[in-house]
Amino acid sequence: MKKVTKENITKEYQHHDQDSGSSDVQVALLTRRIEELTEHLKAHRKDHSSRHGLIKMVSRRRKLLDYIRSRDEKRYQDLIKRLKLRR
Repeated sequence: MKKVTKENITKEYQHHDQDSGSSDVQVALLTRRIEELTEHLKAHRKDHSSRHGLIKMVSRRRKLLDYIRSRDEKRYQDLIKRLKLRR
């Protein structure tokens, strides 16, 4: 992922100006990386190490989303809607 893309995602999902690592930002960045890796795996079906990395990223995103949901249900629903995730 390019630095400019990462900065844009961070600006879009941050809660305040100095926020660069909140759960929302982490989920948004992971979602972008998951999308990129999914496209890679469509072309390279036998790349099992990347597939393993994808599974780990999806698991980490799921845990972060569960954390957000336990803290604030409305924020969780908004984030799911903004990222267009199935749930």
